[in-house]
Amino acid sequence: MKIVLQADKIGKNFGGLRALDNIDLKIHEGEIVALIGPNGAGKTTLFNCITGMHEPTDGKVNVFPPGQSKTCVNGFKPNKITELGLARTFQNIRLFNKMTVLENVMVGCHCRNSNTFLEAIVRGPRFKREEKQTLENSQYLLETFGLIDFAHHLAENLPYANQRRLEIARALATDPFLLLLDEPAAGMNPNETNALDQLILKIRNEKKISILLIEHDMKLVMRISDRIFVMNQGKNIADGSPQEIRNNETVIHAYLGTE
Repeated sequence: MKIVLQADKIGKNFGGLRALDNIDLKIHEGEIVALIGPNGAGKTTLFNCITGMHEPTDGKVNVFPPGQSKTCVNGFKPNKITELGLARTFQNIRLFNKMTVLENVMVGCHCRNSNTFLEAIVRGPRFKREEKQTLENSQYLLETFGLIDFAHHLAENLPYANQRRLEIARALATDPFLLLLDEPAAGMNPNETNALDQLILKIRNEKKISILLIEHDMKLVMRISDRIFVMNQGKNIADGSPQEIRNNETVIHAYLGTE
């Protein structure tokens, strides 16, 4: 199975703190991989190193965009990594609150537009074609996520669970081959979480993309993951199928707890 992301020996220091230590992670095409571990284990720091929010102190993050050769993204700005085909959401929702739901998704689409600044001013035929395509793509995503009825509402007025869904829709609008979700079920009730896991599976199956998610809801993790990567104190302590992780004594002691 083709590798889409390979992180080799990733380390990250913040002053005297070693937040990540010698992390190896591979994601394959079409996989859903869950990243779990106690608070402070380094999960979001690893996300940030992959997506350009932080530069690793040591090690390399390599991505394999479709139709392109391997690219080391160390030192790349987040927008350049997005253009390569990685998109993410955040633990704390980061929407454009004073823009409409539709406009939020359209912003995501624009990283794939090829118009020059001059063409945007003149609004020539190619600009109009791309704007039409952007609108259609955005409306399709809102339909998929059950948000089309809120298209012209301000993002800040959406219920919390729908704000989470909107952030995922905006990430998908960038047309990624790898989607990174940072605690997508945080703050959701059980019914909302059940709907979310079905949506994540639908995204993977229909769009044929890989998904890496940080999540504390173990029921969701066990239901949808092909593989689970476990961290503790900045290190990888286990990597395997949900059944293997469920029965791993090291994981039980470090994260799931013991009686």
